[in-house]
Amino acid sequence: MHTIGEVAELLGISAHTLRYYEKEDIIIPLRDAGGDRRYNESHLKWLQFVIKLKETQMPIATIKKYASLFQEGEHTAADRLKLLEEHKESIQHQMHTLHTADEMLEHKITAYRTFIGK
Repeated sequence: MHTIGEVAELLGISAHTLRYYEKEDIIIPLRDAGGDRRYNESHLKWLQFVIKLKETQMPIATIKKYASLFQEGEHTAADRLKLLEEHKESIQHQMHTLHTADEMLEHKITAYRTFIGK
C-alpha cells in the first residue's frame, strides 16, 4: 500500500492531480483507519493507464466516462471498447500529423544546412 505522496513520486504527478482524479471519480483510493488515502498495485496500474490517456490527449471528460463505465461492470465492455477504439484512431491521426510535420521540418533543416554550408 502506498500513500498519496509515494504514488505522486512514483508516477511523476502531483498529489493535487491525484486528489483531482479522486474528485472527478477517475480513481477511488482506499482509506486507512485514520482516513488517509492508500493506493494498491491495482490503483497504480490504473493511474499509469490514465496518465497515458492524458499524454495522448484524451479529454478528462472521456477518461471520466471510461472510468464510470468500468465501475458499472462488465456489461459496459462494448462501450469501453468503442471509447478506446475512437481514441486509438485519434492517436493514429496525431501520429500522421506529427510525421508529416517532421518531414517538412527535415526538408527545411536540410535546405538551411545546404544554404549555410553545414
